[in-house]
Parts: sequence; C-alpha cells; structure tokens
Amino acid sequence: MAMWDKIKDQAKTFQQSQGARGASGPGQGPQGHQGTGRPGSSSGGSKAQLIGMFKTQLASVKTELKSGAYRDASMAMCALVAAADGQVEPAERQRVEELIVSNEVLQNFPADQLRQRFNQHVDRLVANFELGKSEALQVIAKAAKKPAEARAVIQTGMVIAGADGVFEPSEQYAIREACTALGVSPSEFGV
Repeated sequence: MAMWDKIKDQAKTFQQSQGARGASGPGQGPQGHQGTGRPGSSSGGSKAQLIGMFKTQLASVKTELKSGAYRDASMAMCALVAAADGQVEPAERQRVEELIVSNEVLQNFPADQLRQRFNQHVDRLVANFELGKSEALQVIAKAAKKPAEARAVIQTGMVIAGADGVFEPSEQYAIREACTALGVSPSEFGV
C-alpha cells in the first residue's frame, strides 16, 4: 500500500505544480521538475482515482506525444506489462488492446498501428520471454531522447498495469526495467 501512497503523492505534486504554473511548456514533461513521492502518506484516494490522475497527466501533454518513438515505446511498454508474469491469456490481451485503443493520448495514432505493434511485442514475449523483453526494452529506450516522452511511456505502462486495480510485483519490475532503459528514476514513479 505504501507504493500507491507514493504514486498518489507524486500525482498530487504534479497537479499542484500544474495549477501553479499552468500548462506544461514545450519540452517540459509532466514530472519534469518534481521530486519523488513522500513515503508514509496516509491521504485518501483509491487506485482507480490514481490511475485517473495518470490519465489526466498524460492528456495534459497529449499534443507533445505524437512521435513514432512514443507510439512504439508505449506499445512495447504495454506488451511488457501485459506479459510481465511470463504469459498473456487471450482475455488479458484483448483487455489491454481495448485499453490501448480507448486511451485518449494513444488516439493520436491509428488503432490498427497500435494493435499491430502491441501484438508483435506480445507474440515475441510469449514465444521467448527473455528475447522478447530485450527487444521491447530496446524499443522503449528510443524514447529516452525526449524526457516528456520517456515519462509518458512509464505513465502509460502504469495506467495499463493499474487498470485492473492490482499492481503485481512482476508488473512493478517491468516498469523498473523500462525506467532503467529510459534513464528515468523508478522512485519518481514509486516503483
């Protein structure tokens, strides 16, 4: 539960900074200048509300997230989260696909492109998890050139991981690995 409190505090810090300085400027990511979450917070809020805050944060920088690098890295991130436990059931694959195509920010891209890239990564992860993970992390790392995109890729993964209300340890590990590939501190996201 402490991890969710950290993430919630991180999201609140973002919201407060947005209120203080208005919309993000060019090149500024949603967490561009904030610190990590505060351990031990006991403020209220559900996981669903937290995921909603991440969606809001992503939507606030939607116009900056139109590059192919973000699209490809996000799909690799979604596949990595979906396959974090080493398997992807057909129902889980379909649920994640639905989350992807209904995501406001990802609607910057044609749904068929998103599905194709997501499913390619899932197929590779299912066929050979270690090789598929290595390939996914290489694609994710390409978004490191733009800090706003790098953080948005992680947030996209967090939204997908938390959509079912459970943030599994294997999903947290996948998020940490993606943070490393992007050169972003996992503690910034409470993982």
